Amino acid sequence: MSQRKRSRGSGLTQGDDEDFSVLPTQSPSQVQRNLESRSQEEIDRKVTELVQFLLVKDQKKIPIKRVDILKKVIREYKDVYSEIVNRAGRTLQQVFGLQMVEIDTKHHIYILTSTLPRVEGENLKQDIQTAKLGLLIVILSFIFMKGNSAKDSAVWEFLRRLRVHPGEKHEVFGDVKKLVTEELVRQKYLEVTPIPLTDPPEFNFQWGPRAAKETSKKDILSFVAKVQKKEPSFWISQYNEAKANA
Repeated sequence: MSQRKRSRGSGLTQGDDEDFSVLPTQSPSQVQRNLESRSQEEIDRKVTELVQFLLVKDQKKIPIKRVDILKKVIREYKDVYSEIVNRAGRTLQQVFGLQMVEIDTKHHIYILTSTLPRVEGENLKQDIQTAKLGLLIVILSFIFMKGNSAKDSAVWEFLRRLRVHPGEKHEVFGDVKKLVTEELVRQKYLEVTPIPLTDPPEFNFQWGPRAAKETSKKDILSFVAKVQKKEPSFWISQYNEAKANA
């Protein structure tokens, strides 16, 4: 007992790692009760922290250990671990097209795998990393579902809802607005055109010629359908357009 007390007072030790590697067995109702004792802001913050942590690990292609998730992100929120991980998983899927897959069930080690629509051409793979590709696919999906054109204000609001804030420095993407309006435009994945007679100036986003060459509306619609858990034919107009362009 005295050794455990000393370890708590002097930082993390091997014993603490063992504690972090063990999760309490809890029923869904227990997790729900635990959630009710936390504020929504606290849970949202932990979800965002976990998403950022997983993306950084994935960028470096480092396998992700559950013990590290618990020790470096979850910490005192261990009693709602499953809910935080589930919400982070949904964000990874919906925003970045990534899925968390366990590759070692004994030591609980995970990797992120892509669920994005297949794209052709080596340039896309070379020019943007996996997370940026995920962001691009999400923006292309949004534009297509909006009728092949979307106002810049609508795109920024959409990204904010996905916790990617254009006006803030992002740990993975850096300057999001610069990435979208300069880098992706320069690489011809997106086109941005001014809307006439608008004050302050407004802009329209559309697919660029490289996006049209390297993916398809059919693949993008399939991605949206997978995220929304619906059949592609649910969206009649987009479905017919995707078939016509196949």
